Amino acid sequence: MIRLGVFLGLIGLALATGVIIWSGAQQVLDSLATASWGIVWTSLFHLAPMMACVLGWQALLPGRKKAGKLLFFYILWVRVAINNLMPVARIGGEIVSVRLMIKHGIRKPSAIAATVVETTLSVIAQFLFVLLGVVLFVLHVSNEDLTTQLLWGLLISAPLIGAMVYVQRIGFFGLFEKLFSLMFRDKWKKFAGSAARLDKAVRLMYRRRGKAFYCLFMQFMSWALCSIEIWLALKFLGHPLSLVECLMIEALIQGAGSAAFVVPAALGVQEAGFLLFGGMLGLSPEVSAALALIRRARDVLLYVPGLIVWQVQEGRWFFQKAKAPHTPPKDL
Repeated sequence: MIRLGVFLGLIGLALATGVIIWSGAQQVLDSLATASWGIVWTSLFHLAPMMACVLGWQALLPGRKKAGKLLFFYILWVRVAINNLMPVARIGGEIVSVRLMIKHGIRKPSAIAATVVETTLSVIAQFLFVLLGVVLFVLHVSNEDLTTQLLWGLLISAPLIGAMVYVQRIGFFGLFEKLFSLMFRDKWKKFAGSAARLDKAVRLMYRRRGKAFYCLFMQFMSWALCSIEIWLALKFLGHPLSLVECLMIEALIQGAGSAAFVVPAALGVQEAGFLLFGGMLGLSPEVSAALALIRRARDVLLYVPGLIVWQVQEGRWFFQKAKAPHTPPKDL
């Protein structure tokens, strides 16, 4: 799987490079020079959608006394860093986030269930956000061929998301327990524990409808706030668009990235999307390419430090475990 991710990532990188060259590398660099420190401020604004995601995720945990927002922010930081920067098809971050939650004292069933439910609600929120973007696109842009493709994409996605929720309601872990055991052997049982307990925890979180809807709303807000990033970036580039137009670009880019989820960080797909959708809203190729590079710069500025901090912490845990006294087994 990792080899496939690396292979697709290299193809995506080649495509992204081709987009920049086709757009005019020097003109793109000139546009980035115009933005200057605006690239940093735009990247830092991404902390707002991250916090919205944190608030929704944290709310899913049962009990009045919950893990702190700072801890959840750190775990989300690491999770997104892994999904955005490593060849893991956007699932490795979820696995690591569960491990971090357990390491910091959150009960295993709650940690796994909260991550599964939050991820599902995030997918639903993203679908609704993309749907909003497509509706606005249809109202603002006349392109029947692209509109048809976008609508077909939504029609295909809807039943898949419905099936995703249905499987969790009937017992996702119990249904796939044998498959996971075959794939991961004893490691799965050691990591996940009882499938019945996990399914019960997932159902309980869905039954707490107020918390589930709050999480869904905050996830939607997280996606929507990313539109302001595009608005800020274009303002710093000297080519401002309205917030509605920026929402359309963000929604369509998110939709394209989700469709190409097997490509690490949607390399190439994201750049081509900015070029296509930005051009339809009047942006020149060099500005669209610069906008795509600002999004990549955000990932580097925010998430590379997340990977470093995570690795430092993993190193500490490793050495602490190595230094722990070993208790030899008793003689029978």
